[in-house]
Amino acid sequence: MVDVLQNARRIVRVGTHLQDAERRSSHDQRLLDAIKEAESETAKDARFPHAPADWTRELAVKTAQREGLKLGEDHWEAVRALQQYYAKHEEITINVRELHDALDEKFHGKGGMKYLYQLFPAGPVAQGCLIAGLKAPAGATDKSFGSVV
Repeated sequence: MVDVLQNARRIVRVGTHLQDAERRSSHDQRLLDAIKEAESETAKDARFPHAPADWTRELAVKTAQREGLKLGEDHWEAVRALQQYYAKHEEITINVRELHDALDEKFHGKGGMKYLYQLFPAGPVAQGCLIAGLKAPAGATDKSFGSVV
């Protein structure tokens, strides 16, 4: 009878240890997931804080090459401006006219839209969004709107 009682106590202790281990394992997994998420956040390019999660400079360079563009610092400035605009307006549908006007105002000192068309001949909104990893707003790629994409 004493042996049975001792075995029962051992089984209870083992069961308690297993439950504790499972709890620690679940906690450890949540901790590992949080660390991985933080690492992916810090892995983002600091020069592009508003970039979409799946966007990289390398991807932008490849897209630009397909578009026949060689990206310089002026292009990257426009890409950052587009990504920042989208980040600030993520709750609403992006209006192509408002985005156009915002870009014109931001780059006014350099020539506004005329300057941006020199950078992105297929259209600063349509081609710029493509390179920035953003979905161009409705009407940006409509040939009748004036874009040549």
